[in-house]
Amino acid sequence: MSDLIDLDPASTDPPYEQLRARISELARTGGLAPHTRLPAVRRLATDLNIAPGTVARAYRELEAAGIVETRGRLGTFVVGDEGRPDPARELAAEYARRVTALGVSPERALDLARAALADP
Repeated sequence: MSDLIDLDPASTDPPYEQLRARISELARTGGLAPHTRLPAVRRLATDLNIAPGTVARAYRELEAAGIVETRGRLGTFVVGDEGRPDPARELAAEYARRVTALGVSPERALDLARAALADP
């Protein structure tokens, strides 16, 4: 995983924040699939040439944000999508309920959505 993380020593952001942001981005975009086990704190610290406390802090903040979960000695894992709210999915479901209630066909509803997205 260290090949997916590039910390910038010249950045004004501290290393733990860069690490937290990068892992968060990877989890959000699918670069780290749900249920992926993250490297142990010491291993990742060694790979990135940073202090173990830096990695531990990033992991704690990711856990507090609901992006990862620690399972004791089993390790730290990316939380599955089912555990996170997805506002876009909720809005899409609301749209589907409303157009269905109007009697609009699924094909027409998709055409309307595509047109709306093409011309916001």
